[in-house]
Amino acid sequence: MDWLELKNEAARLLFEKDAIHIYFAVAIQVGTALWTRRSLGDWRPWFAVLAIEVINEVFDIARGGEPALMPWQVVSAVHDFINTMIMPTVLLLLVRSAGKLFRWGPPETSLGPDSDDRS
Repeated sequence: MDWLELKNEAARLLFEKDAIHIYFAVAIQVGTALWTRRSLGDWRPWFAVLAIEVINEVFDIARGGEPALMPWQVVSAVHDFINTMIMPTVLLLLVRSAGKLFRWGPPETSLGPDSDDRS
C-alpha cells in the first residue's frame, strides 16, 4: 500500500480527507510544541506543520500518477494547504495575541501584598 492509498483508506474508514488534514495539523503543532518545549505562540511548531504539509503535498502530486502537473492537482494541493494551515495559524495568532486565555491558575488580582490599595 503506497502513501496515497493509505491516506484514502484512512479517509474512508475514519474521517473525510479535509478533517484528517485539520486533525493532523493540530496534533503536529501541539506535539512539536511539547517535544521542543515551546509555546504554541512560538513560530517553530507552526513551521513544523508547514514543512510537513509541503512534503505531504509534494508526495500527493508525485503519487498522483499523472505524467505532468495538472491544473486539478494544483487546485487540490492549494485547497489541502489552506485547509491544513488554518487552525495552526489561528492557534499561533491566538496564543500570541491573547495568551492569557491559555494560562492556568487563579486570576491575577491587584490586592496583593505589594498593592497600594490598602484600607
